[in-house]
Order: sequence, then structure tokens, then C-alpha cells
Amino acid sequence: MGRPYNPLKIFGRILSYVGKKYRWRLIVVFISIIVSAAANAIGISFSQRLIDDYIVPLLGKANPNFAPLAKAIGFMAMIYLCGAILTYVYNRTMVTVSQGVLKDIRDEMFAHMEILPVRYYDSNATGDIMSHFTNDTDTLRQMISQSIPQTIAALISVLSIVIAMFMINVPMTIFVLFMVTLMVLVIRNLGSKSGKYFSFQQKALGTLNGYIEEMIEGQKVVKVFNHEEAAIDRFVELNEDLRINSTKANTYANIMMPIMGNIGNFMYLLTAVVGSIFSITDVTALTLGSIVSFVQFTKSITMPIAQISQQFNAIILSLAGAQRIFELLDEVPETDEGHVELVNIIKHENGRMEESVKRTGHWAWKNTDANGQVQYTELKGDVRFEDVTFGYREDKTILHDINLFAKPGQKIAFVGATGAGKTTITNLINRFYDIQKGMITYDGINVQSMKKADLRRSLGIVLQDTHLFTGTIKENIRYGKLDATDEEVYAAAKLVNADYFIRQLPKGYDTELTGDGGSLSQGQRQLLAIARAAVADPPVLILDEATSSIDTRTEAIVQAGMDSLMKGRTVFVIAHRLSTVRNSDAIMVLDQGRIIERGTHDELIAQQGEYYQLYTGAIKLA
Repeated sequence: MGRPYNPLKIFGRILSYVGKKYRWRLIVVFISIIVSAAANAIGISFSQRLIDDYIVPLLGKANPNFAPLAKAIGFMAMIYLCGAILTYVYNRTMVTVSQGVLKDIRDEMFAHMEILPVRYYDSNATGDIMSHFTNDTDTLRQMISQSIPQTIAALISVLSIVIAMFMINVPMTIFVLFMVTLMVLVIRNLGSKSGKYFSFQQKALGTLNGYIEEMIEGQKVVKVFNHEEAAIDRFVELNEDLRINSTKANTYANIMMPIMGNIGNFMYLLTAVVGSIFSITDVTALTLGSIVSFVQFTKSITMPIAQISQQFNAIILSLAGAQRIFELLDEVPETDEGHVELVNIIKHENGRMEESVKRTGHWAWKNTDANGQVQYTELKGDVRFEDVTFGYREDKTILHDINLFAKPGQKIAFVGATGAGKTTITNLINRFYDIQKGMITYDGINVQSMKKADLRRSLGIVLQDTHLFTGTIKENIRYGKLDATDEEVYAAAKLVNADYFIRQLPKGYDTELTGDGGSLSQGQRQLLAIARAAVADPPVLILDEATSSIDTRTEAIVQAGMDSLMKGRTVFVIAHRLSTVRNSDAIMVLDQGRIIERGTHDELIAQQGEYYQLYTGAIKLA
């Protein structure tokens, strides 16, 4: 994030999205803009003939014939009507194009976001990420639908007016262009200043959005600790930062139009005066109609230049938002060099395994070597750590020389204070992060050689912070296995003791959940999360302090559900309450990223070491 601001490169990238699918519509828009601008220039040029050839000859006549004048006015009306229709056409077309482009960009952003590594979400606020989909894309919409076509129209209008002026009188045209050059210099100076602050504004807005979302999600914590005033103070600080940057950006942007208006008014007057002087002194041949036309031309050329200055600010703001969008799209996706796949197999009586395209209930790791030879290894759930060292940053090691093994069907528990490295170990099993040293094997295969999607498909995870999605209870359970039948969903719920409370709800399994299942108790939400893992039927299960936030009575129900789920599976448990790990096959006591004790509950109690201190309450477990 935070790359140097390169407006031309960003603008070119936006145009590539526009031209990718909407090339023919852009051609229609471009033609419409050219014809519309030409119609305007022709209309103004015709005003010279209107005065010199139709109005002046009528002056002083006793019985003037207005028919030719009426026809001339009708001709001008048709020209301006044509320009107005084409202006509507290109504006309407660009609205359609902009919405299509924004949909494509949002689709691409979301798809790219889904393949980013967990590290990205660790280092970026959720609200700031969401701001890419809202504030930043909205500024982009304005640029594509309004700023770009109006700027192009203004440029073509200026070009057509300049050509028309040269056709009428060269000296007057040179004078007008000299005045226009002064206007452009003013715009350029003010625009460069506003661009920098518009970029700062977008960043500050994203930060503020992130903080607001954080406070909404953590409102209970804020109130429990009486931190309302501190939260308000921090918001005021961030909001003030946004105000400062927005004020500076819009100050430079807003003074452009008044300056342009005053310069324009002065140019109208000066054009009339200079034109009259040129005519009187015979510097150049100018008729009354020519002078009037040049006054109109001056007004017409200052309007598109003023429009360019106005849209220039909108484009600068949009480019700042677009830069943030492209920074997200340019984030390096999660890499996966794995080649070992998880496949369905048919297991024959002689032990031979045959791959099947249908779900069989039996799985194997498919390892294809460089010569095309295929080897199948039955999925059992044997997980081993061999001298594993890991740090989230290269300069800070979290885990030191971790050695452990979990045989198929074993339950391994991790205990220790907060920050000891318990959750980090489970994050390495599913390859949310890759290790710096050592090796992790799964059924004897290095997990680094496994495709991440297949590895994670073999794992079930129940977290302390249960997240339920908007939708029915049935859909939330089915999230663990999208092609699960209704019967499989019901069976998973029954297995983990969730079926009873679900059927007590007004609509049962079709009950709609919103707001992360806020209408359910914490225990009920946890049971749904366990059922979600159960329907996937994983051979390896990770329970990350799954009962730490529920009361003792509810814990007994949830624990019974988890016990049913754990049968016959390899289980890794991160324990908050030591009562939940007594029946583990092995308990690992961690301290500052090292395993300092290991053994069964009885063995560790007998040692009277760290685990004994934790269990008896001499040391507080966090």
C-alpha cells in the first residue's frame, strides 16, 4: 500500500477497463461528442451571418421582410436541437458504461480479496477494505459517467471553436487564445495542489470508516469499560484529520470556478473592446457580426475551460480513489505451489485404491510425480511437526523448534497463557501461514506440497468467535459442505445436540439469521458452528477455545456436541478451561512459543510443573 501517486498510469488503467467491453459504445459516445461540439461551433459561427446578412440589412427599411430571418433562426434552432439530442445520447450511454465498469471492478476486487493471504487482513482494517467497495468506487463512478465524457466534450468544443474563430479572423483568435493560456496556467497551478490533498482525503476517509466499524462491533466492550469518552475523543481526532485534508482539497477546488468566472467576464469585455478597436483602426476587417460572434466564442470557450477545471478536480479525487482500488487489486494473492490433491477413492478388499469422481466417503492424497506416476495415500489424519520455527515477521520468532505428533484419532490439547503460540500452531496446520524452518507432515506428506484448498477441505475448524452468515440456519450449517443434502444437515445438527433447539424456533431450520446470529444465545451460535464443521465430516478437527465464552451449564451441552463430533477424528484443542482437556491423549503446555511440558493429564499433574500450577489455579490461564 501507499505507492507513489501516478495519475497518468492510473487513468490509463481505468480506460483499459472501459475499453475492454464497451469499445463500440465509446465510439458512439465519441462521435456524438464531436457532432454535438461541431453543432455548437456552427451555431455560434452562424450568428455572424445572422447579424451581417439578415438583421443589419433589415435596419432602416420601411417594410422589412422577416421570412429569411425566420428561416435562418429555424436553421440555428435545428442545429442546437441536434447538439442537445446528441449530448443526451452520450451522457446516457456513459451512465450505462460506468455502472458496467464499476460492477466489473467490484467483482474483480471481491474475487481478488478472496484469494489474498490472511496476512493482508491482519494488517488492514476491515472498514478501510470496505471503503474500497463504497467511497472509492463511487468517486470512480462520477469520473467515468460524468467527468471523462464532459472533459472530452469540453476539449473537442474548445478545438471546434478555435477552428471556427480562425476561419473568421486570425488576429482576434490569437488574442483570445492568449487570454485562454493565462486561464490554463491558473487551473494547472490550483489543480496540482488539490490533487495531493484529495489523495490524503480518501485515505483519511478509509481510516475513519475502519474505526467506526470497529466501534460498532466492539460497542459492548466499550460500554463495559466505560470507554465512551475515549472512543469519542479518538473519533474526533480521526474526523478532524479528515476535515483538515478535505478542507485543503476542496479549498483549492472550489476557488477555481469563481476565479474562472471573473476571468471569463473580463475576457468578454476585453474581447468586445479589442474587437472594436481593431475594427475602428482598420487593424483587421471586423464587422459587427464578427465582433458579436467573437464575444460569443469567448464565452463559449471559457465555459468548457471552466468545465474542464471543475471536472479536473473530480478526476483528481477519482484517481485518488482508483489508486486505492488498484492497490487492493495489486496485492499479491496467496501463493500455492502444492500439487498433492485430495480425491475420492474406492477402496478394494485387496487394499488397492481407485480414484472416483463420485463422493464415496473415502479420501486419499493423490501425488503425481514428474514422470506422471500416481501414488495414493489414504487420508487418515496423522499430523506431525518436526523442528518447526515460525514468526509472523522475519525479525520476531513466535514458535521455537516445535516437535509434536498426533496419530489418527488422537486428541491433542494446547494450554498456556495468551500469546504462548497455541493458535499459531493451528494456523500452521491449515497453512494460513507458511513456516520458516522445519516441516509439517500430514499422513506422511509435507503440507507444503499439498494444494491449500484440498488441505483445508480435510480440516474442520470451530473458533471461539463464531461467525454466522445472513441466511437460514440450514444454509449456515450447509456452509461446511455446500452440496450437503437436507438429511445430512439434520444429521449433523443431531450429532452435536443442536437439533432440539433449532426445532423449537418458529421456522426451525428455515429461521433467518441476521447480524451474525444476534437473536441466538452464544451457546446456540456455537452449536451451529460445530454442526457446520460436522456436516463437512473432516478427519482432522481444530477447536480454538470453542467453549471459552459460554457459561458452565451451556458448556456441558456444547461439550457433549463436540465429544460426538470428535469421535474417530484427529483433534487439536486450544483450551481455555482445563476441564475440557482432561481426557486428551496428550497435553502440550506452551510458554513463549516453546513446548515446556507434554503428557497426559495425570502425568502432568504428577510432575507438579507449569500445568499443575495452571490446573490448581496457582497460575491464571488466559
